[in-house]
Amino acid sequence: MSYVLRDHTADVAVEAAGATIDEVFAAVADGMAAAMCESVPGGGERFAFSVTAEGREPLLFDYLDELIYERDVRRVLPVDNRASVSEADGVWRVEASARGVGFDDVSARDLKAVTYSEMDLSETDDGWYAYVVFDV
Repeated sequence: MSYVLRDHTADVAVEAAGATIDEVFAAVADGMAAAMCESVPGGGERFAFSVTAEGREPLLFDYLDELIYERDVRRVLPVDNRASVSEADGVWRVEASARGVGFDDVSARDLKAVTYSEMDLSETDDGWYAYVVFDV
Protein backbone atom coordinates (compact mmCIF):
# COMPACT_ATOMS: atom_id res chain seq x y z
CA MET A 1 0.00 0.00 0.00
CA SER A 2 1.40 3.37 -0.96
CA TYR A 3 0.49 6.96 -1.77
CA VAL A 4 2.07 9.97 -3.46
CA LEU A 5 1.05 13.61 -3.04
CA ARG A 6 0.56 15.39 -6.37
CA ASP A 7 0.32 19.13 -7.00
CA HIS A 8 -2.98 20.08 -8.56
CA THR A 9 -3.45 23.77 -9.45
CA ALA A 10 -4.56 25.36 -6.15
CA ASP A 11 -5.43 22.01 -4.64
CA VAL A 12 -3.56 18.84 -3.66
CA ALA A 13 -4.13 15.34 -5.00
CA VAL A 14 -3.36 11.94 -3.55
CA GLU A 15 -2.47 9.08 -5.87
CA ALA A 16 -2.59 5.71 -4.13
CA ALA A 17 -2.19 2.03 -4.87
CA GLY A 18 -2.87 -1.13 -2.91
CA ALA A 19 -3.16 -4.85 -3.40
CA THR A 20 -6.80 -4.70 -2.21
CA ILE A 21 -9.54 -2.10 -2.19
CA ASP A 22 -9.15 -2.00 1.62
CA GLU A 23 -5.50 -1.04 1.24
CA VAL A 24 -6.15 1.67 -1.33
CA PHE A 25 -8.85 3.29 0.86
CA ALA A 26 -6.43 3.37 3.81
CA ALA A 27 -3.59 4.65 1.60
CA VAL A 28 -5.67 7.55 0.29
CA ALA A 29 -6.62 8.43 3.88
CA ASP A 30 -2.95 8.28 4.94
CA GLY A 31 -2.10 10.49 1.96
CA MET A 32 -4.77 12.95 3.04
CA ALA A 33 -3.17 13.08 6.50
CA ALA A 34 0.26 13.62 4.89
CA ALA A 35 -1.18 16.54 2.92
CA MET A 36 -2.09 18.15 6.25
CA CYS A 37 1.02 17.30 8.29
CA GLU A 38 4.62 16.50 7.38
CA SER A 39 5.45 14.36 10.41
CA VAL A 40 3.17 12.50 12.78
CA PRO A 41 4.10 11.77 16.39
CA GLY A 42 3.09 8.65 18.28
CA GLY A 43 0.21 8.68 20.69
CA GLY A 44 -3.43 9.38 20.20
CA GLU A 45 -6.38 7.07 20.57
CA ARG A 46 -7.85 4.87 17.87
CA PHE A 47 -11.48 5.50 16.96
CA ALA A 48 -13.78 3.54 14.68
CA PHE A 49 -16.62 4.46 12.34
CA SER A 50 -18.52 3.09 9.35
CA VAL A 51 -19.89 4.63 6.18
CA THR A 52 -22.28 3.32 3.53
CA ALA A 53 -22.93 4.46 -0.04
CA GLU A 54 -24.49 3.24 -3.28
CA GLY A 55 -21.21 2.86 -5.18
CA ARG A 56 -17.44 2.49 -4.80
CA GLU A 57 -16.52 6.07 -5.71
CA PRO A 58 -19.26 7.62 -3.55
CA LEU A 59 -18.06 5.38 -0.70
CA LEU A 60 -14.48 6.62 -1.07
CA PHE A 61 -15.72 10.22 -1.14
CA ASP A 62 -17.96 9.74 1.92
CA TYR A 63 -15.20 7.87 3.80
CA LEU A 64 -12.72 10.69 3.30
CA ASP A 65 -15.40 13.29 4.08
CA GLU A 66 -16.14 11.43 7.33
CA LEU A 67 -12.45 11.56 8.26
CA ILE A 68 -12.50 15.34 7.73
CA TYR A 69 -15.63 15.55 9.88
CA GLU A 70 -14.01 13.42 12.61
CA ARG A 71 -10.92 15.63 12.42
CA ASP A 72 -13.02 18.74 13.00
CA VAL A 73 -15.27 17.30 15.73
CA ARG A 74 -12.60 15.40 17.67
CA ARG A 75 -9.88 18.02 16.96
CA VAL A 76 -7.45 15.30 15.88
CA LEU A 77 -5.47 14.40 12.80
CA PRO A 78 -6.65 10.92 11.66
CA VAL A 79 -3.55 8.80 10.87
CA ASP A 80 -2.63 5.11 10.61
CA ASN A 81 -5.89 4.50 8.80
CA ARG A 82 -7.46 1.06 8.39
CA ALA A 83 -10.40 0.20 6.17
CA SER A 84 -12.45 -2.86 5.36
CA VAL A 85 -14.65 -2.41 2.28
CA SER A 86 -17.56 -4.67 1.37
CA GLU A 87 -20.58 -4.72 -0.94
CA ALA A 88 -23.92 -6.46 -0.41
CA ASP A 89 -27.09 -6.00 -2.43
CA GLY A 90 -25.75 -2.88 -4.13
CA VAL A 91 -24.80 -1.15 -0.88
CA TRP A 92 -21.12 -0.44 -0.31
CA ARG A 93 -19.78 -0.20 3.24
CA VAL A 94 -16.47 0.65 4.85
CA GLU A 95 -15.69 -0.29 8.43
CA ALA A 96 -12.81 1.97 9.34
CA SER A 97 -10.58 3.16 12.13
CA ALA A 98 -7.86 5.75 12.58
CA ARG A 99 -5.51 6.90 15.29
CA GLY A 100 -6.44 10.44 16.28
CA VAL A 101 -3.41 12.60 17.08
CA GLY A 102 -4.43 15.72 18.99
CA PHE A 103 -3.95 19.06 17.27
CA ASP A 104 -1.80 20.19 20.19
CA ASP A 105 0.76 17.52 19.20
CA VAL A 106 1.03 18.34 15.48
CA SER A 107 1.52 21.30 13.19
CA ALA A 108 -1.21 20.69 10.63
CA ARG A 109 -2.25 22.60 7.51
CA ASP A 110 -5.90 23.06 6.66
CA LEU A 111 -7.48 20.76 4.13
CA LYS A 112 -11.05 21.92 3.44
CA ALA A 113 -12.75 19.14 1.55
CA VAL A 114 -12.55 16.08 -0.67
CA THR A 115 -13.75 16.63 -4.24
CA TYR A 116 -15.11 14.48 -7.07
CA SER A 117 -12.83 16.39 -9.47
CA GLU A 118 -10.86 13.80 -11.47
CA MET A 119 -11.60 11.08 -8.87
CA ASP A 120 -10.54 7.64 -10.01
CA LEU A 121 -10.99 4.37 -8.15
CA SER A 122 -10.23 1.39 -10.32
CA GLU A 123 -9.07 -2.18 -10.21
CA THR A 124 -5.83 -2.80 -12.10
CA ASP A 125 -3.79 -5.88 -12.98
CA ASP A 126 -1.69 -5.18 -9.84
CA GLY A 127 -4.54 -4.44 -7.42
CA TRP A 128 -6.31 -1.13 -6.88
CA TYR A 129 -5.57 2.46 -7.85
CA ALA A 130 -7.08 5.72 -6.58
CA TYR A 131 -6.63 9.38 -7.42
CA VAL A 132 -8.39 11.97 -5.28
CA VAL A 133 -8.20 15.78 -5.30
CA PHE A 134 -8.62 17.75 -2.09
CA ASP A 135 -9.56 21.40 -1.75
CA VAL A 136 -6.97 23.25 0.36
